[in-house]
Amino acid sequence: MSTESKIRSNKTNLQVLYEDNHLIVVNKRAGDIVQGDKTGDKPLSDVVKAYLKATYNKPGNVFLGVVHRLDRPTTGVVLFAKTSKALPRLNKLFADKKAHKTYWALVKNKPPKSADTLVHWLRKNPKNNKSTAFTKESADSKKAILHYRILKQLESYYLIEITLETGRHHQIRTQLASIGCPIKGDLKYGFKRSNPDGSISLHARHLEFIHPVAKTSIHITAPLPNNAVWNACVTE
Repeated sequence: MSTESKIRSNKTNLQVLYEDNHLIVVNKRAGDIVQGDKTGDKPLSDVVKAYLKATYNKPGNVFLGVVHRLDRPTTGVVLFAKTSKALPRLNKLFADKKAHKTYWALVKNKPPKSADTLVHWLRKNPKNNKSTAFTKESADSKKAILHYRILKQLESYYLIEITLETGRHHQIRTQLASIGCPIKGDLKYGFKRSNPDGSISLHARHLEFIHPVAKTSIHITAPLPNNAVWNACVTE
């Protein structure tokens, strides 16, 4: 089963990419937090719960399981479990690395190679919520592996496709910055200017997995943010 841009929006501007009895997949906007944190801002999980409650006239509390997360300034595919049956199965799917995620990023500088595998050891600093990349293992570091390839050269940027072997804190942001290619708008990792909406140009583009209950193959593509640079990635 595949979906490209069959979006249902409601008054909360929630973009639903896919939904069935057990799952709901949305296209996260920049600035949304997936799950509640110390900021106290309303998380995307609460927005999805409100949508389900209103759409299906559900009484009482609505069950919703958070399966994975995206950094606040990023956009793209986020999957939630609607049932307690699906949640542990999806958690195992992700833990076993059987859910395949593909990211798109915009960078100003051309990467050293048109395609490559990056291997670093990342150390997170909780005080500034930032990770540092090392070329060799160091104290409190975790190995990080990603694969990238250049998809397209734009007028001022390069469109990069990334797949991950590991899931570390700010992994894509840190590793691309370490090769001199900070993501557009990502001030924390060395880009010189912020994006007007406070986003960074990192988008969770594709998600593929086997449905935890139906056992069918699910392929989801999240439409890109609607701005001139992202629009240039898919049009000539």
